[in-house]
Amino acid sequence: MNGREKKEHNDLFFVCSLIEYIGRKTKNRRDVVVNAIGKEKLEHLYELADVYHSENIDKLSDELIEQHNIGTGAFDNVADGKYAIPTHWDIGKVYKRLIIDVAGKQSKKPVDALMEAYNSWLSPMLEDYNSSLYYESPGYLYESYLNGEVL
Repeated sequence: MNGREKKEHNDLFFVCSLIEYIGRKTKNRRDVVVNAIGKEKLEHLYELADVYHSENIDKLSDELIEQHNIGTGAFDNVADGKYAIPTHWDIGKVYKRLIIDVAGKQSKKPVDALMEAYNSWLSPMLEDYNSSLYYESPGYLYESYLNGEVL
């Protein structure tokens, strides 16, 4: 482990932040982005995240949008936000922590847990920046995730 966290966790953080960045750029819900990119490419991004992390995120996101035909949607949670909007890095960290819990506590591979988390009932709630759910503790989010409702 170099730095404060495991390399795998930092790689997951980057992939989640990239998903958020693409979702904002294309005005799509994050599950749409995840499903368009697909498991195989997400695994590739995760495996090489330390390399991609040093690239320009605009260039990388444009390439992924084009390669995976991610069209412009109508979901703009940034424009709809009434309060301070979390950065794509902030939301990447929220998803990273949830995915680490899902993968670790349910013995799943990180990308499988990622796809599951982004396609869960909780994802649209985390995308609502007018609520404070994304500020909740990782343990609270995981327990809510497991229970199928906000506790």
